[in-house]
Amino acid sequence: MIVLGKSIEKWIQDYPLIRDLVHLKEVVWENPVKGSQSQSELSYNDILEAEERFKRFGPYFKKVFPETNGIIESPISEINTMKAKLEEEYDTQIPGRLLLKRDDRLPIAGSIKARGGIYEVIKHAEKLALGHAILKKDDDYAILADKKFTEFFSAFHITVGSTGNLGLSIGIMSAKLGFNVTVHMSSDAKQWKKDLLRQKGVNVVEHKADYSVAVEQGRKQCEKKLTCHFIDDENSKDLFMGYAVAALRLKKQLDEMKIKVDAENPLSVYLPCGVGGGPGGIAFGLHHVFGEHVHCYFAEPTHSPSMLLGLMTGQHDNVSVQDFGIDNLTAADGLAVGRPSGFVGREVESIIDGIYTVDDQRLYDMLRWIYNTERIKLEPSALAGMIGPVVTKDHLESKSGTHLVWATGGKLVPQEVWLEDYLKGSQ
Repeated sequence: MIVLGKSIEKWIQDYPLIRDLVHLKEVVWENPVKGSQSQSELSYNDILEAEERFKRFGPYFKKVFPETNGIIESPISEINTMKAKLEEEYDTQIPGRLLLKRDDRLPIAGSIKARGGIYEVIKHAEKLALGHAILKKDDDYAILADKKFTEFFSAFHITVGSTGNLGLSIGIMSAKLGFNVTVHMSSDAKQWKKDLLRQKGVNVVEHKADYSVAVEQGRKQCEKKLTCHFIDDENSKDLFMGYAVAALRLKKQLDEMKIKVDAENPLSVYLPCGVGGGPGGIAFGLHHVFGEHVHCYFAEPTHSPSMLLGLMTGQHDNVSVQDFGIDNLTAADGLAVGRPSGFVGREVESIIDGIYTVDDQRLYDMLRWIYNTERIKLEPSALAGMIGPVVTKDHLESKSGTHLVWATGGKLVPQEVWLEDYLKGSQ
């Protein structure tokens, strides 16, 4: 097998870790260029701008999604019993506190994608309404729920390609505003997610191929329509900034919990990673808020280590897991991405500490443990971060501080689907 003019053997010679990746072994990769000069054109001001837009839409969220109370945010849970279970199972000690960022409970879409996906939709809606002079920035945005606006937005289309959760967030938000919305779903997308979208009035197009094909088909559909906005999960700066706002919210929550983040008390964050937008945007925000005192690790399935391959080789989206004979088939549907975002890879290559991979069975095990210990229901992909404090322990300079596992989804999973996953886990 030849990849970019080199044999797999030559790739392994240059990057020995690839040998373990092609054999689907769990690995930990430390980023050798962490702290190098960033080439990013994005800034802290871009994060603040995104937060201000969220605030403007607060009255609208409160009106049409009362459960939000005007803000799309999730709580933090301290998971001491789960911490004890991890220490027992892996015969180790996890120093410091272990927290769970509950994006599984984010309003509207029940996953981390409620951040970036909803943000890009509302930014597009605002741009259209302002551009057609039917909205002013100092208006009460609750008026966007009026028939006048839903009829206006119905003349426009929004399209996206997704493995599931991004499609849910964009589909639900777009349909609520009145847009015509189409979600192209990859073969690994769960059936219940397709069904839920259709119940919300979203047009769902199913593909027998993986995520990259779903994205490409969505892009092609939009190219033919002047009124169509394609949300590009692989390259969107708007999605990225929507995720980044989470860092501002997290800082406030940690302050309220009286948790310090400094040289003596670093913050280590473990983020499940698919194409990279969600974890990349959050890591970008955390870097700007906490600086050198935050350590971010991405977590990928052993069958879909696309961001790891892209960053380690420096080839980003020029390589895919399939190029190396890895099948991209995983229970973690939201992470089933064979080719990483080159845009995100270049944005985070100087700020993340590393990437580790996790086996599907371990995801099922931890899904069972988190329910047995804390009565928290998550979907498999949301557990990818949970093993982080154990596998990265020897790589962090400081043994103290706070460990934060980012739970990316689970709230909307049907009981029968969740139970099926739960029963696959070991006691």
